[in-house]
Amino acid sequence: MQTAFAPLRAFAARPSLARDAVLVVLGSVLLAISAKVQVPFWPVPMTMQTFIILMLGVHAGLRIAGASVALYLIEGAAGLPVFSTGAGLAFMAGPTGGYLAGFLVSALFISFAFERGLNRSLASTTLIILLGDALIMGLGFAWLSSLIGVEKAFAVGVLPFLPAEALKIALTIASVQLVKRRVATIDAA
Repeated sequence: MQTAFAPLRAFAARPSLARDAVLVVLGSVLLAISAKVQVPFWPVPMTMQTFIILMLGVHAGLRIAGASVALYLIEGAAGLPVFSTGAGLAFMAGPTGGYLAGFLVSALFISFAFERGLNRSLASTTLIILLGDALIMGLGFAWLSSLIGVEKAFAVGVLPFLPAEALKIALTIASVQLVKRRVATIDAA
């Protein structure tokens, strides 16, 4: 039975430069949109950027995830309004610069680990995603500490975001488990 999604599935199934370019652009657009989405949360509102970084890492593969995040950072460096606030190289060297660098490192780390099959169990999947998120928070904290000091950086740049990051990590882990179940169902059919 032909569905409306058949052309899209056919396009996605054939690796090509055009397909990869479309996926990279879509990844960077998704990141830009996620930067603007603010979800009411406690103790601070959350954007969905780190969630999209984690999702790109687990689902897009090393080349697409890395290129999507790199394109997003290039767009921001060029002054396009893709970040939650601000744009340009001066903004990227400011307080959020470490988090932005962490986006790329995290996406590359997670996708590399997943492509190498290191996510065979729920425990290893969880550890990889936790480490990926820790890379974002750690690089952001380190950079922010160099600007405002360790205690203040932890108080304003890490602690308030931990509940939201825990939720994003849980959602990413759930997505991996759902995809594994779906693939197992398709393979069994």
